[in-house]
Amino acid sequence: MRGSSTIFIFIDEETKPIAEVVSPVSFELDTRKLADGEHVLKIVSKDPTGKEGIRKIPFVVRNGPAIAIEGIRENAVVDGVLPLMINAYGKGDQKSFLITGSETPQSIPAWVWVLIIGFAGWAMYYLFRYFSIS
Repeated sequence: MRGSSTIFIFIDEETKPIAEVVSPVSFELDTRKLADGEHVLKIVSKDPTGKEGIRKIPFVVRNGPAIAIEGIRENAVVDGVLPLMINAYGKGDQKSFLITGSETPQSIPAWVWVLIIGFAGWAMYYLFRYFSIS
């Protein structure tokens, strides 16, 4: 294995690598050990002559329950009282899926109300025209 590169795998700004392997390698990163949020996977490769290559891959871990919020968006400018609908649900594990609470209820979109009002207005127009003929 004299001609192979050595690979060091780091998470975030850690000084101690989580793995030191010889290339090529298949590696499984267990994100259950990481806190939810933004992280950086840093891979440092050192070839037999001593030259180094570095690659950084940012990623987001979201192992905890998913949180859905309706009624406010990120960076919104708001005032007064805000009616919010908040739902949080876990994904279970990789062997079973939790169906309870996994669907987030949502209010009816504005375009549906416009469509219903438009159809009702159109129907009323033709209904009045029909009775005015006779």
